[in-house]
Amino acid sequence: MKNTTVVRTLFPSQFAALLLASAISVPVMAQQSQSASEPQSAPPAAAQPTPLANSDQREGFWGRVNPMARKKWVKKRLDPINDRLTELDEVNAKNSQQIKDVDARAQAGIHQAQSTADAANQTATAAGAKADSANGIAQNASGHVDRLNTTVNGLDQYHQISDVDLPFHRGSNMLSKDAKGQLDGMASSLAGHAGYIIEIEARSPGAGAAGIQNSQRLAESVERYLVTEHQIPVYRMHYVALGNAPLETPGGDENAKPERVRASSVHIRLMENSLAAQDSTSPHGVASLTGAERP
Repeated sequence: MKNTTVVRTLFPSQFAALLLASAISVPVMAQQSQSASEPQSAPPAAAQPTPLANSDQREGFWGRVNPMARKKWVKKRLDPINDRLTELDEVNAKNSQQIKDVDARAQAGIHQAQSTADAANQTATAAGAKADSANGIAQNASGHVDRLNTTVNGLDQYHQISDVDLPFHRGSNMLSKDAKGQLDGMASSLAGHAGYIIEIEARSPGAGAAGIQNSQRLAESVERYLVTEHQIPVYRMHYVALGNAPLETPGGDENAKPERVRASSVHIRLMENSLAAQDSTSPHGVASLTGAERP
């Protein structure tokens, strides 16, 4: 009762100090009792604690070595570092993945650009080939048009190859042996040729209608001989009966006096169209009926 009364009369702070002193004194008394019961023997030299062991013994709340104290202390300090390292690893992994993604997109873009460039190059090559083909076609068309223009312009352009005069006896329209021979030579040279025509001009010394009719009979006799004997097409022969029209002046001198018609004759000109004769041998090599070729 007396102790209880004393405790109750203490102040709260004094009561707390008393409890703390009691809690500390109990383990100390227990440790001293255990030390007294153990035999007093000096530990061997090898078992003497080292300074490190002594420092370890001072660790721990009860003064003994706590093996988990150092690990917890290290772990407590290493955990933030490990967390930071883990975070850095995650950041590195994320950056690596992002780099891979960017590289993949870049490679895909490069591949797409290369494919587009190749397609554009192929398109340009095809366009160039088409342009060259179109240019060739245009040039061929231009050349063809030029040839057509030349052909159209030269359809009615004939030039003289040779000419000859066939004399007739007065008052007769019969061909002489010499005249027939010259006509035979001309017709044989024209066989198989194209692009030529034969102009026949007949004259007779008779005046007026009589002279015209007589000259017409002369031209018809020449044309009839060439058709019947040598199958010269009629459309290649053109004749005109000039009667007693004056002969052309030699050399085309306009000041010279025209020559009068004194005998019946037929003047024959061999004319050639070079365009029409392109696919056949030109009759240019045909000798004149008088034996002399005139260009």
